[in-house]
Amino acid sequence: MSHEFNHHQPIYRQLIDHFCQLIVSGSWVAGDRVDSVRNLAVLYEVNPNTIQKALSELEREGLLYTERTSGRFITRDQHLIKLVRQQLACEKTEQFITQMTALGCSKEELVELIHQNWRSDHVID
Repeated sequence: MSHEFNHHQPIYRQLIDHFCQLIVSGSWVAGDRVDSVRNLAVLYEVNPNTIQKALSELEREGLLYTERTSGRFITRDQHLIKLVRQQLACEKTEQFITQMTALGCSKEELVELIHQNWRSDHVID
């Protein structure tokens, strides 16, 4: 699985964002072991040092933790995961509002567009 990286931001930062999204969305399950640096490097087709840097930052932020001889694991702290999810949602919402405002859309138009374009497959169980 190759991942598309852009040239506007360092790859390790993009990996941090991507891994964060996997954690807060539940794709990486709380308490589960994270794949090895080597395997992730192969999967994302990047240097292992880049993966290591991203995982170390997530560990510093508390989203991952290391158990000696067992590897890295995703935090079980649901409160932290919820806070990170809210932070990411706020950032994405702010970016969206900024872009739509630049297009000349009003708040009312945005709300209507969201209602019109929200599909049943966007609903979270």
